[in-house]
Amino acid sequence: MKKLSIIRFKPKPECFDDFLENVRANSRESRTANPPTHYLMTYGDEIYAIAIRDADVLQENASKGVEWLDTQRHLLQEYNEVDRHTLPVTGDLVED
Repeated sequence: MKKLSIIRFKPKPECFDDFLENVRANSRESRTANPPTHYLMTYGDEIYAIAIRDADVLQENASKGVEWLDTQRHLLQEYNEVDRHTLPVTGDLVED
């Protein structure tokens, strides 16, 4: 089964371009794969990272993502004290 994850980031206004470039560099290999497994979207003052991956690699990729995020937190605004710097959601990808 495949999982779809959407992760919202809200960079500090003065750091938007820097964070966007960093997230682009971090996901470049997955975004240029055939077929792509990662996508990026901007909406207003937020950046959305969308990933499609097999359920069995989700945990490994998530751990690497948190390690990378730890190097980027200084560029991001906190949403709240619980979620902190991201608003993530992951679920089963419904495929035909």
